[in-house]
This record gives sequence, C-alpha cells and structure tokens, in this order.
Amino acid sequence: MDPISQGIVGALWAASLAPKHKLKPTLIAGALAGVAADLDVFISSSTDPLLFLEYHRQFTHSLIFVPIGALIVALCLWPFLKRSLQPKELLTACFLGYLSHGLLDACTTYGTQLLWPFTDDRVAWNVISIVDPLFTLPLLITVVLGVRAKRVNAWPRIGLIWLFAYLGAGEIQRQRAETAGYEIAKARGHAPTRLDAKPGFAQLLLWKIVYEYEGQFFVDGVRTGIQTKVYPGTHISKLDSQWAAENLPPNSQTLQDFERFRWFSNDYLALSVNQPNTIIDVRYSMNINEIAPLWSIQYDPSRPSTHVDYLTHRNLKPTTTAQFQRMLMGQ
Repeated sequence: MDPISQGIVGALWAASLAPKHKLKPTLIAGALAGVAADLDVFISSSTDPLLFLEYHRQFTHSLIFVPIGALIVALCLWPFLKRSLQPKELLTACFLGYLSHGLLDACTTYGTQLLWPFTDDRVAWNVISIVDPLFTLPLLITVVLGVRAKRVNAWPRIGLIWLFAYLGAGEIQRQRAETAGYEIAKARGHAPTRLDAKPGFAQLLLWKIVYEYEGQFFVDGVRTGIQTKVYPGTHISKLDSQWAAENLPPNSQTLQDFERFRWFSNDYLALSVNQPNTIIDVRYSMNINEIAPLWSIQYDPSRPSTHVDYLTHRNLKPTTTAQFQRMLMGQ
C-alpha cells in the first residue's frame, strides 16, 4: 500500500503490545520499520527499466527476511531510542512493524513475494486498493488519540480492530464481486479459465472483473452495494508465450523482457489497440469496466537486443473522473 498506510499500520502493530509510558517511541519504531521494506524501490537501472519490477516487493517483503529487516532497522534506530526502549522492546517493535508491511501489501492487487526465495509467485489477496483513505484515516485517528490519551493504551487496539474489520469487509466484497463475475460469464455462455475481482481505486464498492475465455480477456465492472450493479465492458485478445515465440526474435532481449513482464502481470497481457508494438497489463485501469492500462511495455522490432521501454499511463481525464463518480453513486 501507500507509505502512509504502511507506516501507520506498522506503528499500530508495534504499539498494541507497548505500555502506555513507552507508546511514543514504540510508535516511531513501528512506523519506520513499517515503511522500511519499500526501500527496495531504489533498486533500479537506467538501462533496464524492468529491473525495479523484479525487485520491488521481492526479498525485502518476504516473510523469511522479516527478522533481518527488523534487526537492521533496530540497529539504525538504537542511537536515537536507546534512552526510551530496551533492546528487546525496540527489536520487538521493529519486528512487528516490519512484519506488517509484506502482509498488508499482499492484501492489495499488486502482488507480493511473501514466500521468496522458495517461490517467486506473487501473492495478491485482492481485498483492498493500494490507496484507500477510508481504511487509512481512521487508523491515523487512533494513533493520534493513543498518543494523547493519558492513562490507557486502548486506541492502538481499536485501530487494529478497524484494520481487520475493513480487510474482512474487503474479502466479503471481493467474494460478492467474483460471484457476480461468474454470473456475467455464465450469461454469455462462457466458462472462464480463470477470473479475478479487483477493487477499484480507493474504495470497496466498485470492482473490476477480468476473466479469460478461449484466448480472450473479458473486462467488466461491478458495484457491490446493497444490490449488485453490472457495468458491461469489453474484451481483447490474450498474448502468451506462444505469441511471443512466433512474433519476437528467439533468444532476444525483447523476448526475455516480454517474459519478465508476463510474470509481473500474472499472464494478463494484450496488445495495445492504440500504440504500435506496445504490450499492456490488462489488470488495471482508472475505471473498472475499461481496458485502459496504467502501465505497459513498448518494444522496437528493429532493435531486439535492447531492453523494452516501460510506459505509465496515468493522465486522469475529467470524463474519466466523472464516469467513476457516476458508477460510485450507482448511476
């Protein structure tokens, strides 16, 4: 999730076990440990645009790395917090804060390598958007109230109750959206090879349904309010390794980068209909019933030995915002 949410959740996890008189330093340690795993964003290359995709949410987010990451953060914080926390208290706070990071990221749709190095599978439970103010703001309030409270340390625990309740609500909504997705496919006479329901931006009402059937990706939107409302979308042909073998030079850098991007996108790739030689990640778009990628790769057929370009598409148009608002209101 976003760094603010990660820091707040890390702080709450750490503070849930802290005595009141040590709450502030524990919150600081937990918050900094909660964001530390995202330092992997600095692993990048000016010549290889996909390198950061391979390493972001990789070893620093793995469960097996948690004790190491916590120890590194604790050692960095010890000169500043040694008067407030005992070594065991500081290490415990850092451990809980660091542990929260990978687990919270796995709740989103992006994918997190929780079990690296045993597998490079990207765990994505699809129960919350990467940014969700309704999730984060109440948690921030409990942190502030916890610091201001004079006697009891109940507010961090109340924050954790909200955290798990919200994620639980997200799982219920995901199941409702997934059920609606299968009903949409059934009405079309389709038996999906696979189907995913992903929350739209910053809320749990609007969900994007993507399913695969006979070499096509079908994209629809669903609003899971009191009643379920469907926003029909469109479809596009899938790109797979067979397409790559037939259209990209063998043993080329372009082919290798295609496979790296296919792994990152969980095999949800298609050719852009607007830009030549551009391969899009079908999973994400600003609106839930569109095939309008947030990122893609572009290759040059005349330069197969060079890395592909990584493109982002996040220009938010007024019409897109208006459409999102209408869907959110159930219109």
